[in-house]
Parts: sequence; structure tokens; C-alpha cells
Amino acid sequence: MKQLLQSVRKGEIFLSEVPPPQVRPNGVLVRTSASLLSPGTERAAVEFSQMSLFSKARSRPDLVKQVVDKVRRDGVLEAARVAMARLDRPVPLGYACAGTVIAVGAGVSEFGVGDRVACAGAGYAAHAEVNYVPRNLVVPIPRRSSGTWLSFEEASFAALGAVALHAVRLGHPGIGERVVVIGLGLLGLIAGQILRAHGCSVLGVDPLPARCSLGKQLGVEEVVHPDIAAERVQSFTRGIGADLVIITASATESGPVHLAGEVARDRATVVAVGATGLDLPRRLYYQKELSLVVSRSCGPGRYDPNFEERGQDYPPGYIRWTERENMRAFLELLAENRVLVEPLITHRIPIEEAGRAYGLLGDPDAVGVILQYPASSPTIGEPLGVEPLPIEPRPAPAPQGSSVGVSFIGAGSFAQEVLLPILKRVGGLEFRGVVTASGVSARWAGDRFGFSFCTSDPEAVWRDPGTHAVIIATRNHLHAALVEKGLAAGKAVFVEKPLCISEDELDAVVRAHQMAESSGRSPLVMVGFNRRFAPSVQAVRAFLASARPPFTLHYRVNAGRLPDRSWVADPQEGGGRIISEFCHFVDLSAFMVGAAPVAVFARSVRGGEDDVVATLTFANGSLATIGFYSNGDHSCSKERLEVFGGGGGAVMEVFRRGWLVRGGRRRRIGGFWPRQEKGHREEMQAFLEAVRRSSPSPVPFEEAVRTTRATFAIRESLSRGIPIDLAL
Repeated sequence: MKQLLQSVRKGEIFLSEVPPPQVRPNGVLVRTSASLLSPGTERAAVEFSQMSLFSKARSRPDLVKQVVDKVRRDGVLEAARVAMARLDRPVPLGYACAGTVIAVGAGVSEFGVGDRVACAGAGYAAHAEVNYVPRNLVVPIPRRSSGTWLSFEEASFAALGAVALHAVRLGHPGIGERVVVIGLGLLGLIAGQILRAHGCSVLGVDPLPARCSLGKQLGVEEVVHPDIAAERVQSFTRGIGADLVIITASATESGPVHLAGEVARDRATVVAVGATGLDLPRRLYYQKELSLVVSRSCGPGRYDPNFEERGQDYPPGYIRWTERENMRAFLELLAENRVLVEPLITHRIPIEEAGRAYGLLGDPDAVGVILQYPASSPTIGEPLGVEPLPIEPRPAPAPQGSSVGVSFIGAGSFAQEVLLPILKRVGGLEFRGVVTASGVSARWAGDRFGFSFCTSDPEAVWRDPGTHAVIIATRNHLHAALVEKGLAAGKAVFVEKPLCISEDELDAVVRAHQMAESSGRSPLVMVGFNRRFAPSVQAVRAFLASARPPFTLHYRVNAGRLPDRSWVADPQEGGGRIISEFCHFVDLSAFMVGAAPVAVFARSVRGGEDDVVATLTFANGSLATIGFYSNGDHSCSKERLEVFGGGGGAVMEVFRRGWLVRGGRRRRIGGFWPRQEKGHREEMQAFLEAVRRSSPSPVPFEEAVRTTRATFAIRESLSRGIPIDLAL
């Protein structure tokens, strides 16, 4: 299918052939008939991408801070490599479309195949022939009183209409109130009509005569140039001033906010919708005791992954007008002809000519720009994503020994920034297929790393006879089921940690492994516990080999806080920090002391999973204390491991340097400016060598299972406040 993408680094906009997305639980697949360009949001995205790197940094100091933190933790070269890789990755454009449902995910009962719907959401309702959209960002298209449907073009305004409607709601206008709308672009013209439908009188402000004329056509009582707005508002409001001012203008300076303060009455409300400067004239706002409200997109639910991605709604008794309900209400206003959007459509452009559409964003005569889609795009009931999309061949590295066909399921940041660059430098590989849920990242990874095909359907990989090994780098909740599929398909499987996120999943994976063994095969399943392969760790392990246990070990992890609402912390998707992250440190501790854990006890500072100290007892009498902290500072080193036993001691610091001490003599690990090496390269090499030789997993499956059970036990100990014994 065709999808419109943008290069963040270069600023170019291009149409790409990508696999259709997967249908997922709590969402639907929609065949797009029309999508709407957002003049403000999309123009800002285009302008940002066309800036120099220096200008990008000046405009986004929050991102610069992330890079600086990365430099402190991992060094300049690693931070630069990751930053450039992310700038190179294309991003989908668009967030407002309408079309027909062609597939329904599990848990969705309110939509069926064939339903006409409007959709919203960046990354979901994109400029693409087919979109996956979560249920709370989809609303049915209503009929008019005559029985005819709203057109798809009209319905594609639902997202922007919800933005305007939410801004109006934040102003709490009353019947008969006088309202000023500053900026008569698409949002301003829609907001003006909503206010008129609510019984308000509206004065519009815009410097462009064509916009003012369109405002008059759509029922705005008065339209004026900003230079005379203050004077005209006085007569429009009979000298009182505006009861409400809504700013929909886009401006880098704070002129609209100053004008709003001038025209507002005493104790009025100013609602800022457009991307405008907010350098307030304090004296003016203080003297009038004005209330400034910054409107957040479509309404409650926006930026909440539980609402938008996972389909969890809010109780109507507490939050009546969510972004979905605002979309629904706006479409009803259209169906009742109380708001018109047909006059706002100034251009209709086929998706194949989308580049021309973006050239119109700076045209003052362009208001509503609609992208149209061919009728030959995937139809109702047509299978999607089953046939992989071939990628143009490119020269491959010279094979070394027997070639191994490798496919990826999941190609997010970690796969593209860590695993794939490592594998690209390894000889004797053939990159076969790459699978992602969206299709866009599959195509990008496929082109960048030279895969043979890309798709959104994992079945293509399981069926591919040229795929010998599958690397699973998806989100955690998908790991177990994909490992089971890989075992059933007879593939060698590498799965990023954790192996799974529940006891039931672990039992199912163990059964699948046993079934593969009982059928006469030698299944290879390796979990991505890379730290045990790090050169510094290997040096410490070799140093301890001559010492007799028991050992005592202290592992300090300065993990830092997760971003707000991170998927890792979600128990259904990431499993939480203990399962998702702590498993690394349990595995490394067991590897270092050379024995299986037999008991665990954990306590937390605040009762959660952020600041935890766990004590592990091992079968050979060794003890390990793992401190996992989020309340530290990024400038402190992230990981430090200390091991003592057999008359010696060893220290490893952030996988860069360390010290081995015995008999009063101290030996250093690592050079003066060592590079951080966490073992990913060695881990991949060990896995591929095992695939070539049909040998057992370099991380024995039984050890991975024991580590996973110990991690579950740590979480149980935290919950119950008691030590937990592990049955070996």
C-alpha cells in the first residue's frame, strides 16, 4: 500500500510502498477514502524537518537534554550514532482521515467490517491507504436527516473539528455572549461556526481578506484586520469587551496573546489553540484578572496511552467529553448542517501527488486540502500483509562459511540502533524478512539493512524456507507467543529479554520447548541476556574461576525513572520494571557466581518497582544483593558490580573498566578511555555460531527459565513482604 512519509533530517516528503499494518486487539483496520492536511501541525512538522541541526536543537531543548544525558552515560560517539539514526528514520504524516472498516481486532464490538468511520491520531490516522486505528480514536460516520451519509471528505474533518470543539468547551461560552476568534484559518473558521451554533455572536480577526470573506460566508458576524480589531471589538461588544477570546492563529511571536488581552473584558477567558507565542503582558492580564487556558488538542484522553492505545475509556459521569466524544459531537453538527466544512475545501489532490499538497501549506489561499485515495486500494475482506513486499536487492557481504538466513520480528529503536548494525557487520548472513506491526518501520529497516522482504505478518517469516533464525525484538507481551510459534516452525529463536511476562506464559514456552525436544529436534531458544557476554564481565568470571565459592556479590543499578506512562511499566504490555529490566541483573548475578538462585527476598522504598533492593541466595551458598534505584542522578554511573570470594575481589564499572584484586596485587580491566561494551556483539556472534553448528543455546534454556522464575519471585516477594523459596 502507499503511505506518505517524511525524512526528519532532510525534510523531504515522499510516497512509499509499505506493507499494510496488522490488525491488533482494541482497534480496527480502515481503508482510507479521504484524509485532511492540518495546515498548522503539519506545516510545523515540515518546517522543523527543514531546519539545520543547530536550529532543530534550538527549537527543541528537551531533545538536546536527552542527547546530553546520553553523552554522560554512554559517551559522545554512541550518543551521536543513536541521534543520527533517529533523525534518519522516516515518520508518518497526517492524523485525520475517514474510510471503511476492513478488519476488526479482538475486544472490539462497536464496529464491524464495512462500517464507515472517521479517525484521528498521529501515527494512526495517517496519510496512508490503510491505517490501524485504536477503538477510542474511531467514530461512526452519521447520516443526515435525509438518510444520506456524510461524505468521507466531510468526515475527515472530525479530528480538527474535535480540536476546535474542545477549545470552545474550555471557554465555557454562554448563549448570547460575544466571542472573538483570532485567526481565521481552518480551526478558526470551524470554531466560529461552533460558537454560532452555541448561540454566541462572533467577531473574527485575520490579516488575509480571503479568510475574512470566507468567515463572513460561514456566518461570522464581523471580520476585521488585526490592526483595527481593538477598536471594532469595542463597538461589537457595546464597550464591554469580549466575553471569550479564542486564539487559533499560528505565530512565533506573542502578538495574538497581546491582542487577546486588549479586546477581552474584565475577568474574561482566553483560550490558546494555535501554536503562538505566550509571552504574556502581565500588567494587562493582571489588571483585567484574565484566565488563560492552553487547549490540549482534541480533549481528555489525548496523550494518555491507556485511553488512546489500550482502549480504556473514562466514566462519562466524571469525564463526559473525551476526544472521541468530541469527534462524535462534531460529526453530528455536520450532519445537522449547523457547521459546514464543504466551503472550507479549497484543494482535492490524489495521494500520488501528495508532495504538491504540502507545497500548498504556505499558500494563503489554501484552507482545507484533502488527499484522495484510489478505489483500487485494499477492499473489504481482502487479506492484508500475507504476501511479503519484496525489497530491491543490494550487494550483500561476502559469506563466511555456511550462510544463515536471519529474519526480524520487531524493528523498533533497539533493533535498528543496536542489533541490526551489529549483524550488518557480521559475514555469512542473509537478511531475509523483517516484520513490524505498522509496516512503515518494516520497510525502512528493510531498505536500510538489505532485507529480502518486509511485511506486517509474522506468518511470512515462519513459512520462509530461507529463514533459519528469527530474532524477536517486539514489545514484551508478544515474546512468549512468538517463541512458541518459532519452536513449532522449527526455527532457531533469539528473543530479547524478558522471555515472557507471566507464569502461565513461561509454562507454555517450557511445554513448547519440551514438545520440540520430544519430536527429535534440538530446539535453540536464546534469551538476550547480553551482559554475561560483555568483555569486562568475562574477565571477572575468568578471574573467579580459580576461586572456590561461596561468593558475595553487590550489583548497583542507577536505573533512573521511566518516562511518564511508559509501556514498560504497563503490566499487560511491558510487565513492569522488575520483569522487564531486573531480569538482566538476576541473570548476570547467577552467571557470575556459577549457580542457580534458590531463594529471593525484596523490599522497595515506596512500595513500587522503582527503588528496590533484592537479596538472592544461590545453590552453592553464594549471596547477591541487587540495588535497583530510580532516585539517583544521571551523572552517576549506571551499573557497578562488586564480587568477593576466594581471597580476592573484583569490580566492574559500567562495562568500561574494572579492577581485579588478589594477594595485594591489583590489575585493571579496560584502557584509559574504554568504550562501553555491554556484550551485544559477542552475544549475536555466539547465537549465530550456535545456529551454524546446530549446537545448544549459549544461554542455556534452563538457565533462562530459572532466571525468569526468580524474577517473578522477586515481584511476589515485593508484593507479600516475605522471602520466596524457589523449587529447582
